Amino acid sequence: MPATWKRLFGPALLTNAAATKYTCPALTKTRIRHIHVTNPTVSAVTFTMSIGADAAGTRIYDVYSIAAGDVLNDFGVYVVDAAEIVQAFASTTSVLNITIDGEEITLG
Repeated sequence: MPATWKRLFGPALLTNAAATKYTCPALTKTRIRHIHVTNPTVSAVTFTMSIGADAAGTRIYDVYSIAAGDVLNDFGVYVVDAAEIVQAFASTTSVLNITIDGEEITLG
């Protein structure tokens, strides 16, 4: 099954409410390979991200503080199944900038 490498979302600014950033297509499995979040401001801002609807049990980042002028680069592998969503938000609107990269694998 060939994989298609692509930018799954962004770059885009996050809002302060959970919002869907990616939905895995039908008959597909996605591997998120890189999450890049920047904070260009002079204050720390928190970041929350989940696989599935946002809830404590689905979060891969739970109110994670990103320092002023800092960058989060996560090269871990996160698997997203067909029809699953990825949601993210920040403690302050229009501050954190996120880009998500990965590969989609067509099943069947």
